[in-house]
This record gives sequence, C-alpha cells and structure tokens, in this order.
Amino acid sequence: MPLPPCFADRREAGVYLGRHLAGLGYGAAALGEAPLVLALPRGGVPVAFEVARLLEGRLDILLVRKIGAPGYPELALGAVVEGDAAGGGPHTVTNDDPWTRRALDSGAFDAERGRQLDEIARRQQRYRGGAPVPAMAGRTVIVVDDGVATGATMRAALEGVRGAGARTVVAAVPVASVEGQASLRTAADQVICLNVPASFGAVGAFYLDFRQTTDEEVTALLRESGCGRPA
Repeated sequence: MPLPPCFADRREAGVYLGRHLAGLGYGAAALGEAPLVLALPRGGVPVAFEVARLLEGRLDILLVRKIGAPGYPELALGAVVEGDAAGGGPHTVTNDDPWTRRALDSGAFDAERGRQLDEIARRQQRYRGGAPVPAMAGRTVIVVDDGVATGATMRAALEGVRGAGARTVVAAVPVASVEGQASLRTAADQVICLNVPASFGAVGAFYLDFRQTTDEEVTALLRESGCGRPA
C-alpha cells in the first residue's frame, strides 16, 4: 500500500507501520510469540498502539530521560533508560565530549541522572501504577516512536533494550532523517523507517495532525490495550 504524502495523525502512521512490520514477519503468528512493542512516550504511544494491535503484540512504554548539562538543559550529555521487571537496573548512556567529561568529574552528571530517575519513577507510577517495564530477556522487542530526527533518544532506548537481554531488537518509526536512521543501525538488529526523505526538516512536517499527546491519552491507550495500570 503506497504511503500518503503526510500521515493524517499518529494512529494512521501506526497502521501503516504495523502492516509493514507484519509483512516482514514480526506478527505473533509468524514469530510464534507475541512481540513486546515498547513506545517512547508520549508521541510514540498512539503509533505503537496500532502496531501492537496489528502484530498481536504486547504494548507497553519505555521511559527514557535526557541528562542535560548544568545550566543548559537543552544540551544533552547522555540519557538514562528505566530498568525492567527482571531486575536489571537503569541503563545510562554518556556522550564522549568535553561537556560530559567535566560534568562527570564534578558530580553534576550523577546529580542530574538522579533527578531524571526520580522523574522516571513518577512516570512509572502515573502510567503503570509503579510497575517496571516487562522483562525483555529472550524476547523480540520492537521500539516505536512517531519519528526520528537526531536519533539520540531512540538510540539510548535501543541500547537499554539490548542491555536487558532482548533476543531481537527492532527500531520502528514512520519517518526519520537520513542521519537519524543511520545512527540507529549499530544499536538495533533491524531499523524500519517507512519514509526517509532527503530533505527532512522536522518530524511534525510529515503529519497533518501533530498535536502533543497528553498523559490522559497515554493512559487511555495503555488501558485499552490491557497493559495500563495507572494509579
């Protein structure tokens, strides 16, 4: 089925993405097990909801938080990914640059990491009633977002999934920049992007409706899929 010039919204993008993944053999019937479909909240959740539905997979979220530089929160020094139900601790990704090395030496990196772990705990409580993400060891795990620009957050998520022992790690998005797609290849067994335009701009340019996904929408979709346990 040919892609539209723009997706109507995230749910429609998820339908196209889910059908494509099913055609590649990632459905439960082809795998012999239900894949674990992990959304990066909040924008990835409506996309992943449709992907999980079409693949007959289990939907959940994977919480990833950027670790910003002191005084310059928009400057990423790394990221931290939540641990899973098997008891694996949070996975931390650090950049290799002078800003990060100085923050590590001064203790600022660890302090900010602690704040972001507190935020992860808050979101675990809101979205899952405090429960961790399901165990990933030995499973096919598909990480979904609404698009990839630089790829930094998705790459951290994929590294966290790999570190949790997933058998197969798949990155799946409706649209990505050329550079963003390339940055994911070493972190995943397969990278699925429906649209990789030569001229990218921003993820929102490929959606007619790109309104911010709310916490209420996230919890409603998780509840509808059978995995949401909001407090």
